Amino acid sequence: MSDVKQFKLPDVGEGLTEAEIVKWHVAPGDRVEVNQTIVEIETAKAIVELPCPFEGVVTELMAEEGVTVDVGVPIISVDVSGGAPAPKPPVEEPVPTADEPGTVAPDEPKRQPVLVGYGVKPGTTRRRPRKAPVPKAPPARPQVTGNGLPPAKPPVRKLAKELGIDLTSLAGSGPGGSITRDDVLTAHRAETAPAAQRPPATTVQTTPGPDEERVPVKGVRKSTATAMVTSAFTAPHVTEFLQVDVTETMEAVRRLRTLPEFAEVKVSPLLLVAKALLTAVARTPEANATWVDGPDGAEIVLRRRVNLGIAAATPRGLLVPNIKDAHAKSLPELARALADLTASARAGRATVEDLTGGTITITNVGVFGVDTGTPIITPGEAAILAFGQVRDMPWVHEGELAVRKVTTLALSFDHRVIDGEQGSRVLKDVGDMLEDPLRILAWH
Repeated sequence: MSDVKQFKLPDVGEGLTEAEIVKWHVAPGDRVEVNQTIVEIETAKAIVELPCPFEGVVTELMAEEGVTVDVGVPIISVDVSGGAPAPKPPVEEPVPTADEPGTVAPDEPKRQPVLVGYGVKPGTTRRRPRKAPVPKAPPARPQVTGNGLPPAKPPVRKLAKELGIDLTSLAGSGPGGSITRDDVLTAHRAETAPAAQRPPATTVQTTPGPDEERVPVKGVRKSTATAMVTSAFTAPHVTEFLQVDVTETMEAVRRLRTLPEFAEVKVSPLLLVAKALLTAVARTPEANATWVDGPDGAEIVLRRRVNLGIAAATPRGLLVPNIKDAHAKSLPELARALADLTASARAGRATVEDLTGGTITITNVGVFGVDTGTPIITPGEAAILAFGQVRDMPWVHEGELAVRKVTTLALSFDHRVIDGEQGSRVLKDVGDMLEDPLRILAWH
């Protein structure tokens, strides 16, 4: 006797409510074991491999690849009775309805229990067919009087004449279709409204044309867009800029690459930028804080741990994994953590834990050949540092004009948490340490 169990999409962390089925690793009829990877899903944070909680034979895949599924909705069924592999599922026959003679209407789908605090939708992930829109009745044409004009009181006619409104073009809202004073005023406001407030003259094209492609916004890109809008319109951003002579930093990077401690690690200028920022944060803790609105009022929370986020461009969109307890790591440990973090993010292996809990972020726009930008703060943080490209520039060095290695730094910060003096001190500290890397040791 078969015993079929359903595996429902779990909340894999941070209160997520949905995920997209990316790739199935099993098919109906396959035998599975406990903790065997059966499917890859993409959440708003990362691609996650889900293990099977049952041992048995797959009887049905209840969600197709590319479909977005709500948390708590069944995605696979497994026969755990230990029997032989089940045959491939047959094509579903139409379910008879109660309108057909001699048939009984199927039971209404039962509501699934709520999982991790989120309500779930009954049934499967198939979208319900949209109801055909009910056509609106055209507005009633106003009645006309014997002289061919629509009914309206003399004061209304006078007002329409003064405002230049053609009464025959209006549909009256008064008794018997008569035109009222409000009808005339509404028509006048519509004609005199600024062009930006008028409805568009043409309808928006909703289907792709021959010269365009439309990409659905979902997964990481959807989450990033939401986060950036929230941050931009919640935290008052201030951005400051600083050009820095990093010739000594580039020489320090070259020398670090020759040390045995860094033999198997890629050393880049970003390593010293990260170390400088960590040192600056220790000198100005407000840069590692966050603003919290609570029931008893707002608070600024100063965090002791520094989880350093590194913005990474990936095929799935912008990800910001973070190095946990970056402040406590030695320079070789920090170099290995940077290399592992960026590699896993670009390979799509970043976990939900990697992508949450950050306290301050660096975005390395210089790898794209860009001098600098005005970065948007990661939600929940108070500052983000942009590191621009390093290039040769004329610079006054020791009183003489010389060609030096120069970069531009940009620090965006939440002005509710960080005052201008504090933000300027953080940026200046980072710049001073990049001009003379020995200061990292002196100030650490």
